[in-house]
Amino acid sequence: MKSDKNASNGAMRFLYGNPFGRLMLKGMLKLQAPKVMAAFLRSPLSVGMIDRYVKKYQISLKGYPKQKYRSFAEFFERRKKVNANDSNPSHFVSPCDGQLSAYPISLDASFAIKGSLYRVCDLVTDPQLEALYRGGTCLIFRLAPNDYHHYCFMDDGYLHEHHFIEGELHSVQAIACENYPVYRLNRRLWNRFDSQNFGTLLQIEVGALAVGGIVNEKEEEYVRKGETMGHFTLCGSTIVVLVEKDRIELLPEIRKVLETGVEYPVKQGMYIGDRAGIAVRTID
Repeated sequence: MKSDKNASNGAMRFLYGNPFGRLMLKGMLKLQAPKVMAAFLRSPLSVGMIDRYVKKYQISLKGYPKQKYRSFAEFFERRKKVNANDSNPSHFVSPCDGQLSAYPISLDASFAIKGSLYRVCDLVTDPQLEALYRGGTCLIFRLAPNDYHHYCFMDDGYLHEHHFIEGELHSVQAIACENYPVYRLNRRLWNRFDSQNFGTLLQIEVGALAVGGIVNEKEEEYVRKGETMGHFTLCGSTIVVLVEKDRIELLPEIRKVLETGVEYPVKQGMYIGDRAGIAVRTID
């Protein structure tokens, strides 16, 4: 298993850190290799991959219904009952399983992630939203292959319409983010969410290598904290959440770890921060 992981990391280092690898990567994306891979993973021919995947990533199947999967994709998109029952309105919860990192948004609405500089308008298609997030926080939730790839709402509130941005399908591993502005280049779906307790949140679901699908189940309606919002298909991916200035405070133990440059492991529905003394919004 360790050798498989080392081989995977080595392949990513070659594709993103080597000039010849980057040339090969460009050709793969141009020839739409991710689409071919996705088609295979959705076919019955991929069923044999499931047991190897479970063993390689040490995936626990506890809590999932027992069933016979017709493809790797069907297995990957399996759903379980998640106990996201934190009803405290002051608690900010994680939308998903993953590795959390946080970056300050400067007063000119820019922020740096793994050496790449972004602006709010690089991630969304409404430039008027930039002013709202100056001095705020960018939260990154990076999902690994062994994470549960469904995500939930972080608060009660109103979800506006979805905005899809067609893009490339780069890996979201650190080596890729260090060499490419991945979150600006990749396929993504962004949503404006008027939350009851944490202001207006922008959530951006970012696709990754071999991840062609971002499926959101609700749109333009009132939702409740902990309800399933949607899911990714096929492999690892990322959720980016932009938070207004002075709306949340991450827990001290989380801030302490993030300040060292290390990601913090989180689970869907996990309590990760508090409301920062702002009046609660009325949701009709």
